Amino acid sequence: MLERVLVADDEPLMRKLIAQMLQRLGIEVVLVCNGQEAIDRLTQESFDCVISDLIMPQKTGLDVLHFVKERSPQTVVILATAHGSIETAVEAMRLGAFHFLLKPFSPEAFEATIAKVREFLRLQKENRFLKDEQIQIKYPPLTAVSRAMKKVLADLDKIAKSQASVFITGESGTGKEVIAAAIHQRSSRANHPFVRVNCAAIAESLVESEFFGHEKGAFTGAHIRKAGRFELADQGTLLLDEVTEIPLALQAKLLRAIQEQEFERVGGTKSIRVNVRFVATSNRNMLEAIESRVFREDLYYRLNVIPIHLPPLRSRPEDIIPLAECFLRRFCADNHKAEKRFTKQAIDKLLAYSWPGNVRELANIIERTVVLDFDPLIDEQHLYLDNEKRAIEKPTGAIPIGITLHEMEKRLVLDTFERQGQNRTKTASILGISIRTLRNKLHEYGLSASED
Repeated sequence: MLERVLVADDEPLMRKLIAQMLQRLGIEVVLVCNGQEAIDRLTQESFDCVISDLIMPQKTGLDVLHFVKERSPQTVVILATAHGSIETAVEAMRLGAFHFLLKPFSPEAFEATIAKVREFLRLQKENRFLKDEQIQIKYPPLTAVSRAMKKVLADLDKIAKSQASVFITGESGTGKEVIAAAIHQRSSRANHPFVRVNCAAIAESLVESEFFGHEKGAFTGAHIRKAGRFELADQGTLLLDEVTEIPLALQAKLLRAIQEQEFERVGGTKSIRVNVRFVATSNRNMLEAIESRVFREDLYYRLNVIPIHLPPLRSRPEDIIPLAECFLRRFCADNHKAEKRFTKQAIDKLLAYSWPGNVRELANIIERTVVLDFDPLIDEQHLYLDNEKRAIEKPTGAIPIGITLHEMEKRLVLDTFERQGQNRTKTASILGISIRTLRNKLHEYGLSASED
């Protein structure tokens, strides 16, 4: 977004004219009368764009351009002059100037240049976000034979065409993020960002900054202004994955931002408006989360305009083999291997398994089989399934006399965590607590849980 512009020009009338045109466009303007003042302000403050006269006392526009490119390369620089030549313009562009304006310029030409700057900054912000993400997720195929999933897929086009918020529930691994991505891809927002935020994976102290961004100097370590996920998702879709893990104290602010499509960065005072569609997911029982005051009821109903529930894989066994075959074709292609197929014994083994990890577990097992085995036929011995589901065993002995409630809780948490293979999601589900609560308890006990 183009919010703040520094204008450097030694002609008072030109400074005033540029300021008026920028303010009409809703842009904050800071005025200086020479290149040295411009460099001094750039040392102390952040600007999205600098508009500088080429010939000024003390420091020239090219000096300002050099400084910006060394200290803040993401800042756009526009140079303007009444004494320009083709050689000067070429040199300015070679050094990194975004545009070269010849004075006098019309308001229409100036506004067209500012429109190009805005679009450039928007694309730059999106590209920076995608680079930071680094991982390009390949979503599983939308394949369904069961009546329940066919109904979900049949409704996707109607849901995608609306602008209403969507709340997707289901066990971990059922494909909630896949459905969210499909809604975005089939919507009118498909050419705009699909921004994901895993609410359970963000440290509580950083949640607000992650959502809304922060200004330079807002807190220790905030060396530059940073756009939050709301800004990055402007005109697109924001996926709030495991939304029930957002701290209760922040949920009121999130509710206001969703309702008003407006927020302030951490450390900022200016309201930022966005146009975002929200899709939320959770693997929890939402009524229980509301009753236990883990999640605000008003926020739930704001997000739950269109509810979608994804049933676990064990309740729709007719989808197991079609999904497995889709994964098999995909992973063979990804790993540059010849096509494989399942034997009848392998199919029987897949159908007999209970799939506690749902579609995600099925995908992982098929990928592991493709990578580790070279036979064209996948037989039952090639499928590395854990058919012995782990569960909490009943205690065989009496509770020791004198043990404290805290110690009993610690033993229960650590024992469950160990028996579930140190899997946070399964452990939290069995204990009936949130992943964030589990993480805090493990930290208290001197342990840390790996990402599931």
